[in-house]
Amino acid sequence: MTTVHHGVSAGDIETALTRALDPLSLAVQDDSHLHAGHAGAREGRHFSVTICSAHFAGIGRVGRHRLVYDALASLMPRGIHALAIEARTPDER
Repeated sequence: MTTVHHGVSAGDIETALTRALDPLSLAVQDDSHLHAGHAGAREGRHFSVTICSAHFAGIGRVGRHRLVYDALASLMPRGIHALAIEARTPDER
């Protein structure tokens, strides 16, 4: 049986993304309450991330999402079940 840790907070995500992607703006919202009763809710929390970073310049949507997931790699197994990402460059704000 796998033990799931629900110890990830919006602050943990903000810290990891700030360190990795030096965002001009960043908003992390815990949407877990919207998914109460959903089967995946037992596997971790649901978050929405809106981030603006120069690191996304010249990179498509999938590549930007990969950068976000790479920055959060150590947090994912600690209890992130779902992550909605809006990633923009400074020119797209």
